[in-house]
Amino acid sequence: MPKTLWTISPLKWLKNSIPAFAFLLLHGASAQELNCDVQINSQGVQSVDQRVINEMQRAIRDFMNQRRWTNDNFKTEERIKCTIFLTLSGTVGNYTASAQIVANRPVYGTSYETRLLNYLDKDWGFSYVEGQPLDFQMGTFQNNLTSLLAYYAYIIIGLDYDSFSKLGGKIYYNLAQQVGQNAAQGGLKGWNQFDGTNTRYFLLENIMSQQFAAFREAYYEYYRKGLDSYTEKPDDARGHLVDMLKKLKVAFDQRPQSIFINAFMDMKADEFINIMKESTRPEQKQETFTLLTQIDPTKTDRYQVLIK
Repeated sequence: MPKTLWTISPLKWLKNSIPAFAFLLLHGASAQELNCDVQINSQGVQSVDQRVINEMQRAIRDFMNQRRWTNDNFKTEERIKCTIFLTLSGTVGNYTASAQIVANRPVYGTSYETRLLNYLDKDWGFSYVEGQPLDFQMGTFQNNLTSLLAYYAYIIIGLDYDSFSKLGGKIYYNLAQQVGQNAAQGGLKGWNQFDGTNTRYFLLENIMSQQFAAFREAYYEYYRKGLDSYTEKPDDARGHLVDMLKKLKVAFDQRPQSIFINAFMDMKADEFINIMKESTRPEQKQETFTLLTQIDPTKTDRYQVLIK
């Protein structure tokens, strides 16, 4: 990881560890929580007018970025960076789509950004006409597009808060769950447990399951005690990462087909390798290799570098 000075205010690291009223006094100017980019590939839609696609892209971006999703205040530079990559098919006005949802988090003391989420949702289906307002009200289902966007806004924020405070994202997962329960009445795929195991329903179910409480605690340790402390205390950080893998192994043993664990390991394999290969303790590298290959056996060849 680069060891250059990271310029974002350290206040973000305090917001979950001091009383809310005190944080508001310290924080000053406020902004919305998300800095979301939207990219749309519409080649699969016949006779599409690019003007409509551009308008849709702007509307989605504005919906994500201009809405207040929490009661906390963020400085502009503290907003959570995320991207929605939409690949459209279907007909003009009634679209089927896949969406790659990506969210990043800065690592304290560096210019490095680490992934919070990288998930492919293949079951986006929605209607959109040019100029359509994107309305959303918590507690009611209005349309699938705004439900999808609100769901992922809360998931992203929940993961971000989990990474700064142990189990800190719970309230936002509850809100995402409420969005999903309301959207399920629309009858479109991805919101129900019977729509398959690799769906947004099970992504959130995995996160909220009591079986994954240890994993969510480990998730916090990975970011705060591992990555954020790495430049100053690399040996301590590696110890925390090994402890995190042990907790992750407990969750994996209970749910070996978890899409959340699989997504996490796909995001973090290179980070584990890059950090742990610098260890001067062969037994620590061996233990890390053993844990990684038990949790993520498909990448055994890549993890071999730790024990060579």
